[in-house]
Amino acid sequence: MPVESWAGALSEERREQLEEIDPSWCPTWPVEWQRAFHLTRLHLEEIGGELPTEPGVVVHRGEDLGRWVRAQRVGWEKLTGVQQWMCEQVLGIEPVAEDEKPPPRRTQADKWAVNLAAARQFYAREGHLRVPRKHVETIAAGAGGEGQEEQAIRLGSWFGNQRSRAATLSPERVEQLSAIGMRWA
Repeated sequence: MPVESWAGALSEERREQLEEIDPSWCPTWPVEWQRAFHLTRLHLEEIGGELPTEPGVVVHRGEDLGRWVRAQRVGWEKLTGVQQWMCEQVLGIEPVAEDEKPPPRRTQADKWAVNLAAARQFYAREGHLRVPRKHVETIAAGAGGEGQEEQAIRLGSWFGNQRSRAATLSPERVEQLSAIGMRWA
């Protein structure tokens, strides 16, 4: 029998029950998001608490509210316009500022480039690539200029790993290492 519901599957009675629990209930959002939003709202209204901003500080009914709040702030662009409005207007959550954004994850290509730069630096200084297993090479992080942070690269173990993976390395990477004097055996 057809059910008259904009959701297409809920009876009017069930929809009213859900709206009584949480008037902002929306069936198109993940249940986990809706539950965390509702628990955060309850925490602010009933307990009179402040908005949790750090993971592990406020856990309500098994939900880490600080972790959820941080995830909403960091992933603001992934929220729908209505979710953003609800977070801002109902809970007081705002997106992270530029200086609060976590650093982007380094890709494998980025890691390769840093290790290769360390290998080139070692070769330029020593004239060979006979790197002791425990050697750590210190390089400036990022592209040239003053005031850069230094980065310690475990170059000896990286070389050992490249030798053991020689059969699976791309031809371009093998060529890059061979060009600076890599010994494969």
